[in-house]
Amino acid sequence: MKPIVKGFFDPDTWTVTYVVYEKPGSPCLIIDSVLNYDHKSGRTKTKSADEVIEFVKANNLATEWILETHAHADHVSAAPYLKSKLGGKIAIGDHISVVQGVFKKVFNLEEAFKADGSQFDDLLKDGEEIHFGNLSFKSLFVPGHTPACMAYQVGDAIFVGDTMFMPDVGTARCDFPGGDAHTLYKSMQRILSFPGATRLFMCHDYPPNGRPVNYETTVAEQKKSNIHMHDGITEDEFVQMRSKRDATLDMPVLILPSIQINIRAGDMPPKESNGISYLKIPLNAL
Repeated sequence: MKPIVKGFFDPDTWTVTYVVYEKPGSPCLIIDSVLNYDHKSGRTKTKSADEVIEFVKANNLATEWILETHAHADHVSAAPYLKSKLGGKIAIGDHISVVQGVFKKVFNLEEAFKADGSQFDDLLKDGEEIHFGNLSFKSLFVPGHTPACMAYQVGDAIFVGDTMFMPDVGTARCDFPGGDAHTLYKSMQRILSFPGATRLFMCHDYPPNGRPVNYETTVAEQKKSNIHMHDGITEDEFVQMRSKRDATLDMPVLILPSIQINIRAGDMPPKESNGISYLKIPLNAL
């Protein structure tokens, strides 16, 4: 089937949140939500999530799943807020425990924090297929950007997370803990093995040369035109390019707050004795 896909672009983080459904009045998925976060003040807002909520309610959709493709390093998840307003289960790939284990040490998190994925309502396995109404989504394990990345296939559409971007932007970085360019190459080959007409939906768009924002392409377009990953690029060529490029990239602006929150399924750290949650900044550690 060909699901209806509605994208919501957040210009502050270049992130796209998706609502996926069959028709008005049907069950839906929400993929990769955004909680607005001001890194200068530490304040959060729900403007981006409220736009999603308004759309879901206006179309009488029933939210069954709130999915994360991975523990994002560039934006904060709004999953708990969406769940409180719309219901649904928060889910991520079952390798999230690997990422949690790494960053529990980096941030020296409280002993009570469990690096077992239990903060999420469900942990999805590679190849697992779950029905929502007359549609279903299939989880595809696509590590490389992180060791826990998932893509989600719904009918003729695949939501690729941060594996790749639009053809004129290329592919995701692999220099975060547990990232690996060889692994990402293989993961992208898995996605690009689907039929050419398969629709691919990006988690981000960083439009070059002033082109309008766009976050939908196809397998055929990626294989023909992706500047990092078109047909004919060998694994060694890709790894050499990716490694050289990653060495020049700055850390994402929101990596420190977003990782601490996103490995908790979007929940804030436990409040301290004054009733306020705090985030940590590890000095000279990353």
